[in-house]
Amino acid sequence: MAGKRGRPPKHLSKEMCVKAISVTSSAAAAARYLGVSYLHFKRWAKTYDATEPGYENLLEQCKNQSGKGIPKYMLHKEHGYSLDDIVHGRIRATHFDPQKIKERLVVEGYLKYECNRCGMDERRVIDDRAPLLLSFKDSNKINFSVDNIEMLCYNCYFLYHGNIFSDKDIENLESYMPTPKKDEVDWNLDDFQKQHLKDLGLWDQDDDDEMDYSDLISKE
Repeated sequence: MAGKRGRPPKHLSKEMCVKAISVTSSAAAAARYLGVSYLHFKRWAKTYDATEPGYENLLEQCKNQSGKGIPKYMLHKEHGYSLDDIVHGRIRATHFDPQKIKERLVVEGYLKYECNRCGMDERRVIDDRAPLLLSFKDSNKINFSVDNIEMLCYNCYFLYHGNIFSDKDIENLESYMPTPKKDEVDWNLDDFQKQHLKDLGLWDQDDDDEMDYSDLISKE
């Protein structure tokens, strides 16, 4: 008999959980750091004893009671409705910000932060973002039923659904002509990003000098 498709659930060691807790401000953020759903992180964190006094396990230790660093929409139900109401069609998604719904789908364990087709979950080291798009199987972008939504990488979205960029976008990307300048992007790294780069072996500086994106490019 053929086994279930897909990769086995990711094992989280105590060291991995402790590391994630030390560099994030909540259990949800720790889950995102490890590339797993909140529910998956919760199951593992509850199995390990806390490393600080006053807590029974690692999950209790990393709970952010004050809500520091967590967007308000993740702390309170908007207009009295939960994400579960949107997923099950009890409230129309048009009342909410699509990007907020997308993030909550990952944080609350409805979707994994990886491509549903090929499993791609590689993230950009400068901001921990992955090239993933929320896709609707029936093309109805307000139908957030769990059977209708999936996360796709840019490549799989292109292969299964169509173009991500317009012909004009591609022409601008490939053209030798300089593109019009947009708002300046601040590539300076904060302490979390610096530590993440050090953990990946991409930055061996020991001081606290600011490092911009051009410094990172020169190391690749």
